[in-house]
Amino acid sequence: MDLRTDETHADLREAVAALCADYPGSYWQSLEPDGYPTEFVETLTKNGWLSVLIPEEYGGGGATLTEASIVLEEISASGGNPSACHAQMYVMGTLLRHGSEAQKQKYLPKIAAGELRLQAFGVTEPDAGSETTKIRTRAERVAEGWKINGQKIWTSRALHSDLMILLARTTPFDEAAKPSAGMSVFIFDMRNVPGLTIKPIKTMMNHNTTEVFFEDVIIPEDSLIGEEGAGFKYILDGMNAERILISAECIGDGRFFLDRAVAYANSRELFGNPIGKNQGVQFPLAAAYMQLRAADLVRFDAAARYDRREDCGAQANQSKYLAAEASWAAGNAAIDTFGGYGFATEYDIERKFRETRLYKVAPINNNLVLAHVANHVLGLPKSY
Repeated sequence: MDLRTDETHADLREAVAALCADYPGSYWQSLEPDGYPTEFVETLTKNGWLSVLIPEEYGGGGATLTEASIVLEEISASGGNPSACHAQMYVMGTLLRHGSEAQKQKYLPKIAAGELRLQAFGVTEPDAGSETTKIRTRAERVAEGWKINGQKIWTSRALHSDLMILLARTTPFDEAAKPSAGMSVFIFDMRNVPGLTIKPIKTMMNHNTTEVFFEDVIIPEDSLIGEEGAGFKYILDGMNAERILISAECIGDGRFFLDRAVAYANSRELFGNPIGKNQGVQFPLAAAYMQLRAADLVRFDAAARYDRREDCGAQANQSKYLAAEASWAAGNAAIDTFGGYGFATEYDIERKFRETRLYKVAPINNNLVLAHVANHVLGLPKSY
């Protein structure tokens, strides 16, 4: 069974799969419920996979987002959890596309060499959620640089990152010309910063997510990325990359579910026949396979548009929606195929089932994707 619609990256797929073979299900099981896969991340870093998007002149791999998405897909398809890796890829675009040359020279070579980790993306807030324009975290100019006050939530991997990309208001919400104005993006070293507090959030899947509190946190003047007040536009760029990469992870999850379920359906016998002979087992697996194929095509279309620097907001959202729905369908079909064994931790189905469920609501709820398509693609009245 081959779900891969892009055959031009066979060597890339094989190399990532070979690395992941050293980290079987037992490795990921040992990290439950919230352990960080330090060894796996260090191995990826050492082999250059977490710096694939960094241009070669800064010591990176010079890869496209399409190729980065394949790396994450293969990690998922192997049974691994790429959530500890993906932020360094999608956050990278904000720095690459909008950072100054001085910022790139300062950070990119060290990230590529594994000396710095860029995993924390501070955007969501308790009272803002998907309504990003309502954020209240404030950045004010002071003699020492910028003073930050506020709170972020669902900031995954903040405890395992050296650098943070932060979205904050440089103009208060009630003074901004429009809701999306007055926000700016910053990059700064978050290690040993007075006034910055990180608290883990326990969740149903191993995602290493946190809430971050800023109390008179001072960061340098040169932390500002691009123009002051243009941060919302910059963040949207990163969010498009995030949606595309997450869709690739979901497609990898779907491949994992189907590979395991098809093998089990062919080997498990009841009443003298393999259970895969029964249409009640076959049809959900076949339907999930077709959903994954369709989502895969939209993923590659969205990634290609991003790589060409074309507008890809609609395609990025659609790819995330389709892939999340497809991986969830594949997970449900796998659970039904395995029956009781689908809930046994040793088979990894239940673990991946929890992991892939997240992406129906994050990084954007699928209902908001439907609302976006209805309004921006179909031209229907805005519902939010």
